[in-house]
Amino acid sequence: MCADTSAVPKKLPMEEHAGQLRISEIFLSLQGESRSVGYPTVFVRLTGCPLRCGYCDTSYAFQGGQWITLDAILAQIATYETRHITVTGGEPLAQKLCVDLLTHLCDAGYVVSLETSGALDVSAVDVRVVKVMDIKTPGSGEVDKNLWQNIEHLSSQDQIKFVLCDRNDYDWAKQILKQYQLLSCCEILFSPSHEQMEAKTLAAWILEDKLQIRFQLQLHKILWDNEPGR
Repeated sequence: MCADTSAVPKKLPMEEHAGQLRISEIFLSLQGESRSVGYPTVFVRLTGCPLRCGYCDTSYAFQGGQWITLDAILAQIATYETRHITVTGGEPLAQKLCVDLLTHLCDAGYVVSLETSGALDVSAVDVRVVKVMDIKTPGSGEVDKNLWQNIEHLSSQDQIKFVLCDRNDYDWAKQILKQYQLLSCCEILFSPSHEQMEAKTLAAWILEDKLQIRFQLQLHKILWDNEPGR
């Protein structure tokens, strides 16, 4: 649990908006990370998140947004004429109807990925969805929120991401790789926290230790400095 509970948003009043999701934004961009980096992708960003990571770059999605029906979301996505869809947040699974949205997108023939913190149960997510799960490091300030049972629900198509803030995070992540045998589970991504860790430093550590993981930089931050809607 967070020590400062006042920082956690109140539960979204889902019962007042049956059949709708609270959406922060829907936009077309290039996928900035994960295995599908570089593909034109429609991002559906859901409002709300129970975590408060120190390096969060989407705090504008903690509150606000607009309630939209599933049909209206699908109709808007269709106007972009692209195959790749990413559902993100905030923490998208904080809204129960997110699971239905993911299934509807798969049924419509899209290549669907879910960006999730790993703090909420992923067991109900459609097996066709590529889960990109972010394991929170000590440097994030939210390491206690990791729901380790989620690892049991990952397959070889999924990915686990570590955003690393410093050497302590790196050493901790290496221990987690070993403890949970993550390299035999799915693809592992190591990423330097933007403006907190030098990318070259992380790259050197990975090469020195001969880690069989994927190093990644966030393309959207290189191109657009993480502008909302890009």
